[in-house]
Amino acid sequence: MNEALQELIVLASRHAHGRRTKTAIPRVTIGRSEVPTSPLPELCQPTALLVLQGTKTVLVGDRTLAYSAGSYFVYAVEAPATSQLIEASSAHPYMALAFAIDIELIAGLLIDHRPVVNSDNFVTNTADDELLDAWRRMLRLLDRPAEIPVLAPMLEREIAFRLLQGPQGEKLRQLARADGRLSQIRRATAWIRAHYNEPIDVTQLAELSHMSNAAFHRHFKAATAMSPIQYQKQLRLLEARHLLIARPGSAAHVAFTVGYESASQFSREYARQFGLPPARDAARLLARGEAAALEVD
Repeated sequence: MNEALQELIVLASRHAHGRRTKTAIPRVTIGRSEVPTSPLPELCQPTALLVLQGTKTVLVGDRTLAYSAGSYFVYAVEAPATSQLIEASSAHPYMALAFAIDIELIAGLLIDHRPVVNSDNFVTNTADDELLDAWRRMLRLLDRPAEIPVLAPMLEREIAFRLLQGPQGEKLRQLARADGRLSQIRRATAWIRAHYNEPIDVTQLAELSHMSNAAFHRHFKAATAMSPIQYQKQLRLLEARHLLIARPGSAAHVAFTVGYESASQFSREYARQFGLPPARDAARLLARGEAAALEVD
């Protein structure tokens, strides 16, 4: 195993407390789990996720991301997804580092950054030695917290630069540029998230993104692996699941709360998405203690 990756596992293990640990380093989170999970829904945020140990799959729309030790992926647009930890045990826990993307930092780096070749939006890549070394030096700061305010911003800049240099860099370029297609699509996804329980007008969303309808559909699907209508439906079902777990009660009331006009349609689509009708699925998650696993990166 790569020496830097080995040290990252040791550092992350020492500083992880529970399934998800927000560290003293701004925008850096450690994910840890000793058990595999069933498929769990989540809303992916603009983040670079590096898996240190274990394996994980993430279903985004009609695309599946496969993570193994040392692989990473940049989530440039907020998107509903379903993640599952495949390999995790007490002897070899699943370990991952999440780096929340600072768009202003990325934009500043673009001034002197060379263009990169565009790549598939939904493929994980193996972290190279330079990226792993930058991450290692960043995590070492957890053992020297007094140095975090001075050194963390410099190392964050280096990690962002390494990501820009890599095969996922074009997504970051598009995200940071005001006229980039991912930046434009994020305006639409932000509107849908804010109004997920209301009817949406795709033409209005295209205008918000400064695109024609055809271009909007094409770029939206490239960024999220789903159509705007599918995106909204995933958000509604995800929010419904959270409501059912947080406040168990009438599935029909939850259906209307998240924007469905038919409780029966809601139950069908919920069962198709999560494998069980709403009330039974929530009861299963609460009984197994899997509701907390929704927060594992």
